Amino acid sequence: MKQALLPMAVVVAAILSLVLYSNFKGEKPMNEATAGNPSVVIETTMGNFTIELDMQNAPNSSENFLAYVDDGYFVDTTFHRVIPNFMIQGGGITADMQDKPSKREPIENEANNGLQNDRGTLAMARTSDPHSATSQFFINHADNAFLNFSSETMQGWGYAVFGKVTDGMDIVDAIAQVATGNKGGHQNVPVETITITGVSRQ
Repeated sequence: MKQALLPMAVVVAAILSLVLYSNFKGEKPMNEATAGNPSVVIETTMGNFTIELDMQNAPNSSENFLAYVDDGYFVDTTFHRVIPNFMIQGGGITADMQDKPSKREPIENEANNGLQNDRGTLAMARTSDPHSATSQFFINHADNAFLNFSSETMQGWGYAVFGKVTDGMDIVDAIAQVATGNKGGHQNVPVETITITGVSRQ
């Protein structure tokens, strides 16, 4: 099964363009209407952080994510791609760099929901197919405007934001700064494995 990830062209663009965000420290709100939004605690070997899902603006992505949370899928997956001042990605690859089986069907891209890939937001990872997202997600470590929706075309769909970090951004920052290398045909893999040990609704 093809892995859901950020295509290498996007990674290269990020490396070339996101140096400008190296000193960015602000965190922007996802949306104003948060009443009733579920929160999820992600426990990792480097510490825990909490995310709030945006059920109003990103119902499909949020419900898909919660389905993986409720069936325990994320446990023992890793943050397998880490690029500081860009993003940290996880939710589908095991410590031996294998794609964890039992994924659900891909979901429709809803990046046209108006939410922006700002620092601290949670978005769906995917292949070059705009509508291929399954379990993998990433947390923006900077304002990544070039990942936002611009048009309903192959190049313009962008990456669907569906949540934000509300507590523990320091853990995300710490993960983003770990040493990385190549492993199992993948680049930007943490030298010391960062494993998701638990995920639960708050």
